[in-house]
Amino acid sequence: MKVTKLHDLRVHYDRDPMRREDLRIDPFEQFAAWVREACESDLVEPNAMSLATVGADGRPTQRTVLLKGFDERGFVFYTNLESRKARQISENANASLLFPWLALHRQVAISGVAERAPASEALAYFVTRPFGSQIGAWASPQSQVVSARALLEAKWEEAKRKFQEGRVPMPSFWGGFRVVPREIEFWQGRGHRLHDRFLYTRQEEGSWKVERLAP
Repeated sequence: MKVTKLHDLRVHYDRDPMRREDLRIDPFEQFAAWVREACESDLVEPNAMSLATVGADGRPTQRTVLLKGFDERGFVFYTNLESRKARQISENANASLLFPWLALHRQVAISGVAERAPASEALAYFVTRPFGSQIGAWASPQSQVVSARALLEAKWEEAKRKFQEGRVPMPSFWGGFRVVPREIEFWQGRGHRLHDRFLYTRQEEGSWKVERLAP
């Protein structure tokens, strides 16, 4: 089997520059502009983000989750509250997010503190989910060891029969988290690996300081 020489792989970044004078004062407005472009560019899962958490043992874990909302309070995702990510957040609320919009030669990196989203917000989102996804929330003991996929499928069928006559209630073990950012970095790929990087840092009074970082 032929193995690609990874050290020979090259991508030439040739998108428009990111200039300080073009940035919004508010990083959420800047993010809104970029996520809008990502959605309009036919990217696969433009709201997909890597979520990094660290539990009490100090060992970091990453996984991909989907952004389901954002505003000036932070960035929201939903999950099983008994999952590994939820357990780690309960032990250490520090978390980071990464949006890898590689086709646009862009990244957004966010670091902050994860907090539980109100149950009312989780319910408002849960009722919009497809029936199969609602059933899946009941069927999957997320992050636990299972001996065979057939067991998951059997639990899904069982939940389907149980709730087929009416609306699917939101499980008590399902909910949302909001990552409240301390820092938000916007990264734009440029030629010769001299990328544009701008870091927004939240100040004590609530304003944002913007600095250019070396690539």
